[in-house]
Amino acid sequence: MFYAIRHFTRYRYSRPVWQSVMELRMQPRSEHTQRCFTFQLSVSPQARVFSYQDHRGNVIHHFDVPGQHRQLTIIADALVDVETPAPLPESLGPGAWDELDAMIDRDDYWDMLMPSRFGRTSPELEALAAEFGVDRRGSREPLELLTTLNRKLYHHFSYVKRSTHVDTAIEDAIMSRQGVCQDFAHIMIAMVRNLRIPCRYVSGYLHRDAEQPDRSDDGATHAWVEALVPRIGWVGFDPTNNLIVGGRHIRTAIGRDYADVSPTVGTMKGSAETELQVRVRVTPSDAVLPPDKEFAADEEWSRFLENDQQAEQLHAQQQQQQ
Repeated sequence: MFYAIRHFTRYRYSRPVWQSVMELRMQPRSEHTQRCFTFQLSVSPQARVFSYQDHRGNVIHHFDVPGQHRQLTIIADALVDVETPAPLPESLGPGAWDELDAMIDRDDYWDMLMPSRFGRTSPELEALAAEFGVDRRGSREPLELLTTLNRKLYHHFSYVKRSTHVDTAIEDAIMSRQGVCQDFAHIMIAMVRNLRIPCRYVSGYLHRDAEQPDRSDDGATHAWVEALVPRIGWVGFDPTNNLIVGGRHIRTAIGRDYADVSPTVGTMKGSAETELQVRVRVTPSDAVLPPDKEFAADEEWSRFLENDQQAEQLHAQQQQQQ
């Protein structure tokens, strides 16, 4: 399935700032069952954008806006083809734990096994794992254990928008039994790593299907996890929606946790309050067209862009008058 993706980000400042330096992780990955055909990045005020690929294969764009400005707008457009992965086996059978241990001993997975900033253990996490019956390897083979944990997080935690922040510790979500996709991913990562299963954080997008009971927020980015499974490799689990990751999930970046894959991270010079607006649109596409063609007739996006242009023109006129 082809998807046209538009990711709109706007920072508004209460007073002029200068020299905004930003890093972006918005370009969908091209690997396995996913292929990014086109990617376009627009920045206002205009800036020269550079890019590189990190050691995990994530594409990172970065730029510097040296002039004075009161808002910064970033629009990323992508066209991606995602194939539905092959179905998982019902069971891995006996010997799966030994196979997994042999994989870990043979290859380098230490960074996805060690605690990270948000994916770390705690007494609250260990108590929750015991409650779920996933605090030890026990009688369940790895795939069954991962599927069970994915399901239990979905049923025992409520999805509540704005109940946590990007830097909220997992203990807060565990105690309140609510959170957003980032919290569910971090909790699952920490539990899985405690079982000596390599597990990583995935940021990206989810195409919402009207026929599916998705809990994740429409118009936002999404997050899930991937765990290493013997004989199969990395398998995606979406505890927010109790899904095995399939053809509706679009991968942008992978890392140890959210701190590694934030869509935008940066700094600016100046003293001002910041208002952040983020909006995401994932649209099925019937043909390989540039993403801007998909959104050309979208009145909502056109209004956003017109407002940005008018604000920039007004700001430029004020500077000239001064």
